[in-house]
Amino acid sequence: MGKRISHSLLDPWLGPPLKSLYAVLPIPRRFPPEGIVLTGHVFAILAAVGFAYSTSLWWAGILAAAGILGNHTADCLDGTHARSTGQCRNGGELLDHFTDPLSFSYWLVGISVSCARLDLGLVAVICLYATAVLTNIKAKMIGEFTLARFGPTEFKTLLAVYGIFMTGLVLFSTENPGPEAWTVGCFQLLIVVGILQLLINLWVAVRDVNQHGAPPDTSEWIVNRER
Repeated sequence: MGKRISHSLLDPWLGPPLKSLYAVLPIPRRFPPEGIVLTGHVFAILAAVGFAYSTSLWWAGILAAAGILGNHTADCLDGTHARSTGQCRNGGELLDHFTDPLSFSYWLVGISVSCARLDLGLVAVICLYATAVLTNIKAKMIGEFTLARFGPTEFKTLLAVYGIFMTGLVLFSTENPGPEAWTVGCFQLLIVVGILQLLINLWVAVRDVNQHGAPPDTSEWIVNRER
């Protein structure tokens, strides 16, 4: 994939403390890093369950936040473990990048379930995957995988804070609007911001591939009729 560059606002602050956990966690050297990726995915599923019940059960928001924390910790440790044990594999990197947008989509669907607005969930997931596809195609064309200032880490942090907020809202809110109304409003705002960011990233990506990409491929497709 070439260079990997993060412009994230939070990675410099959250990444080092989480990666330092590797020295104290009893992870066997023979344990495959893909196992850490899958462990993080399990945490993501737990977070999605938490989001789905976050407007009705006080502990669900905490479960969502804890699941996101577990997911992000695994995301920080899988590469560290692979490099430390000499288990770096292209398949592991592929699995890592494959599961990341899946995790985010689980959370967005969970939020949409919590407020009974699957239409918003559909729009959010489409926007999410459009962003993921754009990021990966751009990386292929310029040989540089770039994360924006508001990237995966910031999005996870925002959703974790939202989970804690929902716990407080369910516990202490006695007035209208209720938790579901708050969720719809927050979700709509998140979608609007996501679409705006997607449009900006699309403009930047087109500019970057024109300036820094390889010469355009003008060859024809090779159609193989053999079976």
